[in-house]
Amino acid sequence: MHKRTLLSLAPVALLAACGFRLRGVPEFSFATLYVAAPQGSSLARELMRTLQGSGSALKVLRDPADLPTAEAVLDLLSEQRERVVVGLNASGQVRELELRLRVRFKLRTPAGEELIPNTELLQQREISYNEAIALAKEAEEALLYRNMQTDIVQQLLRRLAVAKR
Repeated sequence: MHKRTLLSLAPVALLAACGFRLRGVPEFSFATLYVAAPQGSSLARELMRTLQGSGSALKVLRDPADLPTAEAVLDLLSEQRERVVVGLNASGQVRELELRLRVRFKLRTPAGEELIPNTELLQQREISYNEAIALAKEAEEALLYRNMQTDIVQQLLRRLAVAKR
């Protein structure tokens, strides 16, 4: 029995020895954040949901009347989806696509001091294409865009957590 307990604790000891620890709740150097984004931006909605559900004390503001009370302002400057043909078959039909999601943002104080300069985040995925199953490929494409958006939101969250006032 003692040997089994010792063996079950071995992986925990190895992980602790290498410096591994769970990411935990992000800590921000500002208490309030105003998110300036285009109306209807799905990325802004997901970012705000993620920030509000992160367990941190950060208060997310979206109402323009609250802008003067914000300690930091996140400007989502652009959100661009691209679909590029990267492979054709011998008869010139599309066989492979590359999907890209580009997001440009900056973080500043309401007074205009830059905390994070104008930055572009890029996610890309490759997808095979077959016109015989176009509807299924369209659904797969939408799923990949949602996945890329979630990855970018996580990157944004990490960058906001390391930004210093």
